[in-house]
Amino acid sequence: MAHVVLLGDSIFDNGVYVGAGDPDVIAQLRAVLPAGWRATLNALDGAGMADISGQLARVAHDASHLVVSIGGNDALAEAGVIEERTDSVAAALDALAAVRERFRQGYREMLAHVLARKLPTAVCTIYEARFPDPNLRRRAAAALMLLNDAITREAFASGVTLIDLRIICDSDLDFANPIEPSAHGGAKIARALAQFAAGGPSQAHVIAR
Repeated sequence: MAHVVLLGDSIFDNGVYVGAGDPDVIAQLRAVLPAGWRATLNALDGAGMADISGQLARVAHDASHLVVSIGGNDALAEAGVIEERTDSVAAALDALAAVRERFRQGYREMLAHVLARKLPTAVCTIYEARFPDPNLRRRAAAALMLLNDAITREAFASGVTLIDLRIICDSDLDFANPIEPSAHGGAKIARALAQFAAGGPSQAHVIAR
């Protein structure tokens, strides 16, 4: 029997953001997994890449699959770069490149800890926030491409499954607020996780929209 463990942040630990009486991601995942399969939520709202080691320490001995959705809060910590004023496009690109390199190094180290468990693993991209200001939304999406490129490269280099949340969560209905998944979005995420655990499409495939 499979036992899927979720690691990461509020993309999975979204219970406080969904509407009253609506299911969170872990409840939705449990509902779509085959009978007898288990799912455990180790992800924690507000977590960053540095917190994954602590979540790994709580992974049960019978875990069969790991799924990681992390990096959004690390990206938010760097969000100030979007509003910085520079004298040239080159200077702006240098600033963004520095953010990307810090992010990629942190992600690589985090993923190495996860892969040390030697379990089938999937990682998620960071979806595009639904900020109400259209200018901020556009700039954030452009900057986020650099960080998702880092996630994608590390996933490919490690041979893990990649679940692209940018494509799965493609509607405003998928969001409870600008940065958290709603019950609607959570259901789509849960289907993707279940398909991964069942041996569905592998890396770079858009799973269970």
